[in-house]
Amino acid sequence: MAATGQSKLGIWRVITEIWREIFLGVGMWGAFRPIFAALLAAIPGLFLGQHFNRKHRRAFDWTLLQIPLALTIVLYVPLWLWSIYDAWRDATIIVSSAKSS
Repeated sequence: MAATGQSKLGIWRVITEIWREIFLGVGMWGAFRPIFAALLAAIPGLFLGQHFNRKHRRAFDWTLLQIPLALTIVLYVPLWLWSIYDAWRDATIIVSSAKSS
């Protein structure tokens, strides 16, 4: 009887450890926050990923910057791609600083 209780506890520990490894110890939302921010940033012209990361000033500045860059599509595309990377990077920093606190 005691062995069964111990094996259930062992299985629970294995499941808990697998869960922590999959989600990097920050929970499901912490693991998906950078992906969600990047998906929001992929919507062109709105810079929603920066707003999601509470970088409202940066999003507003980039919105103003895109107006003249929209005239030259060659410069607009790198700004858009950079905003996706920036949103992902900021969300990753937010998650890692929340984990260390």
